[in-house]
Order: sequence, then C-alpha cells, then structure tokens
Amino acid sequence: MNSNHDGCVEERRYNEDLFRFLEKSPTACHAVANMASTLSQNGFKALHEGDGWELQKNTKYYVTRNDTSIIAFYTGDLIPWESGIRLCGAHTDSPALKVKPIPELDNSGSIRLSVEMYGGALLNSWFDRGLNLAGRVVVLCDADEPDGGPYGGQGEQNEVIKTLQINFDSEVGIVPSLPIHLDREANSKREINVQVDMPPLVCLRNAPEITDPNTPFSFMEVVREQVKKEYPNLAVKKILEMDLFFVDAQKPSYVGFHREMILAPRLDNLLSCHAGLQGVMAAEGSAVSLLFCADHEEVGSDTASGARGSFLPSVLKRLIPDSETHCRAMAKSFMISLDNAHAIHPAHGERYDAAHGVRLNGGPVLKRNAGMRYASDCESSALFCWLCHQVGVPIQTFVMRSDMPCGSTIGPAVSSSTGIKTVDAGAPTLGMHAIRETTGCRDPYMLFQVICRFFAIKALPLLSLT
Repeated sequence: MNSNHDGCVEERRYNEDLFRFLEKSPTACHAVANMASTLSQNGFKALHEGDGWELQKNTKYYVTRNDTSIIAFYTGDLIPWESGIRLCGAHTDSPALKVKPIPELDNSGSIRLSVEMYGGALLNSWFDRGLNLAGRVVVLCDADEPDGGPYGGQGEQNEVIKTLQINFDSEVGIVPSLPIHLDREANSKREINVQVDMPPLVCLRNAPEITDPNTPFSFMEVVREQVKKEYPNLAVKKILEMDLFFVDAQKPSYVGFHREMILAPRLDNLLSCHAGLQGVMAAEGSAVSLLFCADHEEVGSDTASGARGSFLPSVLKRLIPDSETHCRAMAKSFMISLDNAHAIHPAHGERYDAAHGVRLNGGPVLKRNAGMRYASDCESSALFCWLCHQVGVPIQTFVMRSDMPCGSTIGPAVSSSTGIKTVDAGAPTLGMHAIRETTGCRDPYMLFQVICRFFAIKALPLLSLT
C-alpha cells in the first residue's frame, strides 16, 4: 500500500468520524455531550466547577458549563509558567431557528411554530427542506433520592428540576416557499421576513391522528411526548422551560463527480470542534494542552458560557492559582482560534480580494485583518505557517476586501482577556451560514494534522515570547 493511498484512507476514516459527530450534534448541547462522551471513553476525567480540584501531572480532564461549552486539557508536567499553555479554541453553536416560548400559530388548518433567528442564518437556504427539532428542556420530576436530593425545595422533598436533551431526529417541519405564480419577483427581489415567512409548518388539522380538529394544538404536549419517548423511566410532572431549535435534518454527504467535496450542516463550526477534540486527545509531552469550545459565538459571545465570559479565565486561574506564575504562563502561551474561512465563490470572484482567494482542498486558511477582527499578527501567523510546514500541508491566507466589513471569531475575545498570543485559522468553506455548507474532502483532515502537531510537538519556536 503506497503512502498516498494510506493518506486517502486516513482522510476517509477521519471524515467518516466527522460525519458521525455532525449527525449526533444537532445543537450546541448535543455537541458538548458528544465531546464529553468521547473524552470519557479516551481517559479524560470529568471535573465540576462547583467541586474542589486536585489536578495531577500527566492527566487528562474536562469540564463543561451550561451544557453548551466545554474545556478539555492535558496537564503535562503541570508547570505552565515554564512551558506555557497550548490552546485551541472553537465554538459549538451554529445559526438556527429557535422556537419561541409560546409558538403555536394556527392558519387555516395549518399549524406552524413561531421562531426567532439565532445567529446570522442565510435564510434562502432554509426553504422547502425537512427540518429536525432538537435542544434542551427543563423539567420538574420525581427525585431519585427519597429526601428529594439537593434540589428539593421546602415542602417539595420529592421533586427535582432536571435539564434534558431531546432530539426528534426526523423531519418534523418545513418552511414552504410562496410559489412563483404568487410572487413573480421572487427570483429578482425576494425579501424574507423572519416573523412572517420562517415559522415552520409542523402539523395539519386534517391529519388522520387528530380525532378532534377543533382541539387547540399544544406544542408543549408534543414536547412532553418526546421526553417520554427518550426518557421512559423518568416521571416528569411538568415541563418548565425549553431551548429548542429547528435544524437541517439531512445527513452529511460527499458531492462532486469525484466525491471531492463535503456537504453538511453545521460545518461552521463543528468541523473545528471536531479537529480540536481529536487533537487534544492525542496531546502528550510536558506542556499543558487545552481545548476550549464556547457557545454563543454566533450572537456575540457575551454570555457566561461564551468566549467573552468567565469560563476560560476561571479554568486557567484554577490551573495556575498564583498570580505571579499565572502571568508568566499567559506570556508564554499560544492559542489557535479555529473558525471556518470563506472560500472563493466560483460565480462571484468580485466579492473577494483578488490576491487572497481561498479554495477548497487548498489547505488550512490563515485569517488576517488590519482592524484585528481576527487576532492574527505577524508573529502568530508565522508560527501557524511553521506548523503547517511541519506536517507538510499547504497554507492559504484570507483577507476581506478593503471596502467590505469583516466578521470575527472567539480569537480576539480570548486574546484580549487573557493576554495570550493568538492566531485565527480554519478550513475553507462555501455557503457560510447556509443550512448546509461545503468544504473540501481533504480540508478537515489537513486542519486536524496541524492541530495534532501543535499539541504533540515538544517545543514551539516562540523566541519572542520566552
């Protein structure tokens, strides 16, 4: 078996694992649960923020916050003030349609659910396709312990509040388009109103299962039945609250005459979470290696579980409690912030800077911006280029047109709050924020190779930082 064939086999295996991860992670909380399960199966010990930590050398740990953000780390020799910390960051959330608290809309026998737009979704892509529904519900149920446990209130010793994940894992909704016959300018002047156009159709009153079409539709009852289905042994008394999202129901797939592209939901940014996860599990050596996957990047990161929140600084403080050694460690640390990058659109090359066109299967993308919307500077960029050279993968550079605004990532948020030198990079992607996005079949594995090398190499040439 030649080396080129070996590489193709490894890429295919890696992509198959990525596909499984995407399928099992319709929402941020599912992604974090899947990462936690994988980490546990690979020797990582679970920590809890409310407990005391007694960290050991050469040991692997993980901790979650709000079920939607996760930090995993390998302690190495546990002297980060000497070697610095190697961090990889990504975000767990993706654009979606979030169900409103009182969502029922009954229009001429058609039941729709009112939604808000979470993040900057490319709404044109959401029409006329099967939508899955998934997320979290908070329930009141009978306590497992006879005394009601720590959450039993006074006089309610037999009750407990629990947060559950649910996933309908089927096509339960659709956003139908208005026919061209009724909107003659749909192909030239289409305007989308989230309040009016985007509520998914989920039920018809003349469905055979509805015995009395005059009975008001109860979305809460539908959710209750799904909870019973997924948690048959749990005695749920009441559903208190929920965070549920409509997402794409289709599975990831290869496209192209040579299967050279990947088409999948939530590539932005679960592709990066997956690469970081696989990388930190391979971490070794003396340095502390850490993966930070944060929620709410798509809506600004200003939350307790977001990159601008206290989650990462809190964990770093517990790793290095002494203020003097903490400052020394931050000065010697380095972070790769991973988020997908815009590949050049084949029909709209004029929207990109001519000298910085990024292509699928062209290698990891270094992201630069003079306004520091990306955290990359010349030093951090040089180190990322060096890592790519170390594993023999090509590198591309993305810069926005100077007359167009630039997006951002968790990189500047983490770098500004911790002082850690950071580079922004990612896999090239077409259709960013569409319900299904496209990357090259080689891109995920090449990105993983760089992250794996970053966590495994004995020493980084950070001469200016030491």
